[in-house]
Amino acid sequence: MTTPALQRLRERFPQAKITLLTQAKLASLWDGLACVDEILTLQDSETPWAVARRLRGQALDAALIFPNSPRSALEPWLARIPRRIGYGTPWRSWLLTQPLKHSPPRLLPRRLSTRDVKRRINHATPANAGRYEHQMLDYLRLAAALGSNPLPLPPKLHVSKSEIEGALATVQGILAHNKIDDAGTPLVWLGINASAAYGPAKCWPVERFAAAARQVSQTVSNCIWLSFGTEADRHVGDQLAALSGGAILNLAGKSSLRQLMALLKTCRVLLTNDSGPMHVAAALGTPVVAPFGSTSPDLTAPGEPGDPRHHLLTGGAPCSPCFRRACPIDFRCMTTITVDQVAAAVLAALTLARSDG
Repeated sequence: MTTPALQRLRERFPQAKITLLTQAKLASLWDGLACVDEILTLQDSETPWAVARRLRGQALDAALIFPNSPRSALEPWLARIPRRIGYGTPWRSWLLTQPLKHSPPRLLPRRLSTRDVKRRINHATPANAGRYEHQMLDYLRLAAALGSNPLPLPPKLHVSKSEIEGALATVQGILAHNKIDDAGTPLVWLGINASAAYGPAKCWPVERFAAAARQVSQTVSNCIWLSFGTEADRHVGDQLAALSGGAILNLAGKSSLRQLMALLKTCRVLLTNDSGPMHVAAALGTPVVAPFGSTSPDLTAPGEPGDPRHHLLTGGAPCSPCFRRACPIDFRCMTTITVDQVAAAVLAALTLARSDG
């Protein structure tokens, strides 16, 4: 969701050197992007002082601070970067030379207490859906403080043709190993991601993912579902594969980040929870179908807000979005989203993708 701001920054400063500080595990995400010149990686074990020493050696003129954490503002302050721009959230405004306010004032996400959740259910209190502003716009406003255009752009990531060919060759090898024969028929690759790092409240039930995949496969007879995830998600992929009757190939823990990106690029549609792979797929141009429960599509929808290629489903529960990691009641925000609804959304996204070529 930061890539539109980076693209606008490059438009404003075509000759500038733009250095991105990011977590080491995410560094390869940015390969091939023309809006970034250099990647500095941040190790989890590094102290703010160690990071600041490395930043000081870069002779940077300005720091655009996307996260709202105190530490993300402390490091540029310790590095003595002359201009430091970020949102003036509590505990860090004094670290910034240009603290910004959210403009226009907007509703910020707040994790509901169990009491709040039950009160909304008992009194049918309207949820806050439709009252949030997409996070992409926050990042664009930060870049606009340096004179960039604040208008949205589609998020953008890049994978090469050779990376796609290599990833597909790997999958073809797995198909052959599992004695799955395409009989010369071109396969339709569909993606599925039934996990989410934030917690179970963001996850549509695994058995429903499998049922939706089976239902779509009855209509799209030559499709293969690729299940994505980390090594920790392998058991979810195994469960999906077992429930799908052979329609799903479990790739969880079997690909690097770049390989994941290449495979997401080849998928006609990704069926996913609100997650990192959801945003990566959208930034690579792959249509997304995503059930939303504890989080808000107004705040974190994939792609550019309002992009018609993406189908975002909500159950209409009064307590949604609650922004909790685990549901304290009966998970109605997700269980009211049906298999039929999701399967229909996948087929609609496929139809739109075909009409777009």
